[in-house]
Amino acid sequence: SSTSADAAASAATSTPASGTTLKVGATPAPHAEILEQVKPILAKEGITLDIVEYNDYNTPNDAVEDGSLDANYFQHITYNKDNGTHLVSVAEVHYEPFGLYAGKTASIADLPDGAQIAVPNDATNEARALLLLQQEGLIKLADGVGINATKLDIKENKKNLEILELEAAQIPTRLKDVDLAVINGNYAIDAGLKVADALAVESKDGDAATAYVNVVAVKEGNEKNEAIQALVKALKSDTIRDYINNTYGGAVVPVF
Repeated sequence: SSTSADAAASAATSTPASGTTLKVGATPAPHAEILEQVKPILAKEGITLDIVEYNDYNTPNDAVEDGSLDANYFQHITYNKDNGTHLVSVAEVHYEPFGLYAGKTASIADLPDGAQIAVPNDATNEARALLLLQQEGLIKLADGVGINATKLDIKENKKNLEILELEAAQIPTRLKDVDLAVINGNYAIDAGLKVADALAVESKDGDAATAYVNVVAVKEGNEKNEAIQALVKALKSDTIRDYINNTYGGAVVPVF
C-alpha cells in the first residue's frame, strides 16, 4: 500500500543513526582509501564519516578503547587479540596477502647461503612471514606452531638464512639492502610494490587467510550501535567489493 511505501521512504531519509558523526581510525592504504568510498553511502543515511589516519598499529586501538574513536579499520583479528584492549570485531572485510619480494637477489632459486631476509618484528606478522618462508621451502618450523611461530621455532634452515627482524613499516625502504623481504600488504601498496611482482604470496587457503582477515573493531558493548551497523553494511556492499577488486590488483582480497 502507499502508506507503507511512504513510511519506508521517510525511514530511508531519517535512519535511526541520522545526524551521527562516526569517527573511524585507519591506516592510509588500503583502509582509509576504502573508507573514503564508504562516505557517500553513509551520507545517504545522514551519517557523517570522519576518517582519522594513523601510521602506527597501537594508537588506533588505544583511541577506540578510550572512546576518542568509534571504531577502527586497520588490523587483523589476531593482532587485536594480542593487545589487552576490550575490542571486538564487528565485520570481517578483507585480507591482504603477504608477499615475498626480491631485494638484492632476483629469485628464490638464486638465494645464496647466508642470505638476509627481512621480516616484520611484531609477533603476529613475524609468524606470518615465517609461515610464508616455510610455504616456499626456505625454512622448516616446528610442528604445530602455526601463527605463533617465532625465530626460535625454525627447525631447519638449510641455507643458513639470516632472518632480519625490522619494523613492518620500515621494510620497503630497506628492501634494496637485503636479499629478500616479506612485506605486509598495506606497506607494499604504500611503497608502490605490486603483489603481482612478488616472488611468492600467501596461499589463500593457508592459516594466514583465516587468521589475518582485516576487521572493523569497536569497543565491547558498541557492537549494536546503529551507526556502526550502517558502517558494516556499507563496507560489505557490492560497491565496495567492486572498488577493492578493481583498485588493488590482488593486493587486497574481499572476504564478503
